[in-house]
Amino acid sequence: MKELSYHDQLKELEEITLHPFSVLLLRDYLLPDLLGKEHHSILYWAGKQLARKIQLSTLEELISFFSSAGWGDLHIIRQKKNEMEFELTGQLIEKRMKLFKDLSFQLEAGFIAQQIECMNGVVTEAYEQINKRLNKVIFIVKWDEKDKI
Repeated sequence: MKELSYHDQLKELEEITLHPFSVLLLRDYLLPDLLGKEHHSILYWAGKQLARKIQLSTLEELISFFSSAGWGDLHIIRQKKNEMEFELTGQLIEKRMKLFKDLSFQLEAGFIAQQIECMNGVVTEAYEQINKRLNKVIFIVKWDEKDKI
C-alpha cells in the first residue's frame, strides 16, 4: 500500500482530537531524557529532517502546518532581504512556558529553517528567542543569497 501524502494524512486525522498532555509527555518529558544533554541541537536537526519529508511550498502553508501540527500560532512579524522573523504563540505555548524551566523550540526552528531553505534555494539558519514574560517564541531566520544549495 502506498504511503499517503502529508495532505491526505491530515485529512484522515482531522476528526481526531488529541489532549495536549500527550504533546507535553513527548516534547518536555520523554525526548529530553532520551536525547540527553544534546537534545536541543538534535531537535534542531530533527526539525530540518522532518521538513525534508514534508515539503511545503509557501509561507501560508508553513503557517497552516504549525496550526495543524498543534505547534502553535505562527505569524510573520518582519521580513527583510536576507532575514525573517516569526512569532509563535498559543495556549499550548503559554502552558509549556508556565510548566517547564528548560524549554526547547529547536524542533520548530529547524523545521522553519529547512522550509525557508527549500523555498529560497539558499542555506538558511533559524534561532529561537523564548520570551516567557510575553508567552511567545521569536524565530529569527537568516540566509545569505551567495550560499546557494
